[in-house]
Amino acid sequence: MGYLPIFFDVTGRECAVVGGGEVAAGKVESLLEAGARVTVVSPRLSPSLEAIVARGLVTHIARDYARGDMRGCVLVYAATDDPKLHRELAAEARALGIPINVVDVPELCTFIAPAVVKRGALQIAISTAGASPAFASRLKSALEQQFGTEYAVTLEVLRAARRRLHADEIDPADRMRRLKDLANSALPEAIAIGDLAAIERILATCLGGGVGLARLGIDSAALGLTRATEVPE
Repeated sequence: MGYLPIFFDVTGRECAVVGGGEVAAGKVESLLEAGARVTVVSPRLSPSLEAIVARGLVTHIARDYARGDMRGCVLVYAATDDPKLHRELAAEARALGIPINVVDVPELCTFIAPAVVKRGALQIAISTAGASPAFASRLKSALEQQFGTEYAVTLEVLRAARRRLHADEIDPADRMRRLKDLANSALPEAIAIGDLAAIERILATCLGGGVGLARLGIDSAALGLTRATEVPE
């Protein structure tokens, strides 16, 4: 079986999680973080899911799943301890053309959930095509060590730089060159050690025109960038 790696926009769209345990809670939390509208179908809920429901963050259907509950959804997670129900959910989802993930049963899935390293806007997804979730978890741990929170800040700066150069109506080819230079610079390393002087130098060198954090609309103090230690480019 082959998988196409994609990132699916669920912002404001209906998604369903069938199940009320801690695994289901994890799926609910990831959907909420992505901005989805979530319905949970389960007669019983784990403490963490009860807390989410109590805060009014999801719709809770407090009974066993009934055929048709997933209609209108763009995505479904099945996370129960009932193999027969899982097969029925998978068949219904396929008939309706709704992507479904049946936790730990890849042969019933039309999509699989990768292990994800997230640093702000940066998301690194890891998949073993269902062969070994444990190995995917190992790789995730390794990547979490390699990519720290400085990458979230770096992407904020890159986004602001792109917006600034568009507003300045820079020639498209020149704009692409400047943004590529910035993306390939030592910006993450300078941010990692909080080196404000190096960050400003990198921005001026790559973007030109006296562009620095202030011109990008970024408050250096809010990012904790106060030191002045030089780092190599």
